[in-house]
Amino acid sequence: MKEITRRNFIATATLATGFALAVQPVTAKVITTDTQGLIAGAVKIPVADGEIPAYRAQPATGENFPIVLVIQEIFGVHEHIQDVTRRFAKLGYLAIAPELFVRQGDVSKLSNVDEIRPIVAKVPDTQVLSDLDATVAWAAKSAKGNADRVGITGFCWGGRITWLYSAHNPQVKAGVAWYGRLVGNATELQPTHPVDIASKLTVPVLGLYGGKDTGIPLDTVEQMRERLKSSSSKSQIIVYPDAPHAFYADYRPSYREKEAKDGWKRLQAWFKQHGL
Repeated sequence: MKEITRRNFIATATLATGFALAVQPVTAKVITTDTQGLIAGAVKIPVADGEIPAYRAQPATGENFPIVLVIQEIFGVHEHIQDVTRRFAKLGYLAIAPELFVRQGDVSKLSNVDEIRPIVAKVPDTQVLSDLDATVAWAAKSAKGNADRVGITGFCWGGRITWLYSAHNPQVKAGVAWYGRLVGNATELQPTHPVDIASKLTVPVLGLYGGKDTGIPLDTVEQMRERLKSSSSKSQIIVYPDAPHAFYADYRPSYREKEAKDGWKRLQAWFKQHGL
């Protein structure tokens, strides 16, 4: 009965509309990308135990698009993440952001980050990696995506997942991890962290971090950088000395335009360099 209830729940779940409640008020610097020339909107991704919602954006014409997985922050697939997918679509990618917390709860409706954290903590890494595999399969089968050209990027919570999925799926061409946590205690739901997979990584990942990020100590960034040296991935980490956490989040006070624009430029070059 429990499984049926869960299947029914995720089958009826929908994407967030607008910005997550916990990030209000939204700053005046928010970037808005239109849908002209795009196919953009909510889709359903078949997964192991039902369907999950996702936001997809791609060019309105053409086919065989390189696929970019866009991985959410702790606030879910709200307007900022949806806008990022449209930014990729304007560059010629099929970008898709699956709602990876949907079984655990709708974080977009919670007004306090302290209410969100316990929900996100219940999300198993195995579930996330499986959902992302399913998302790639859907993009190739149903949205004219090229499964041989897959990239991934993610922010904060999604930054950590970017490292982990790049280790999980060696077919990924390249990843860009924005200020994702690198170390942590091993638990049943999160048994490994980026620093644990660094030396075995084969996919090239570009890490973008802030020197004034109070949640990600620089010594952990250096630890990751050191372990990556023994991998074959040729991954790199860039640290912006004056940037705080979430410096790409244009809807939040943490936004730093200079570093955000440089990071976005580096992302595009990284993807192109590695065949995306």
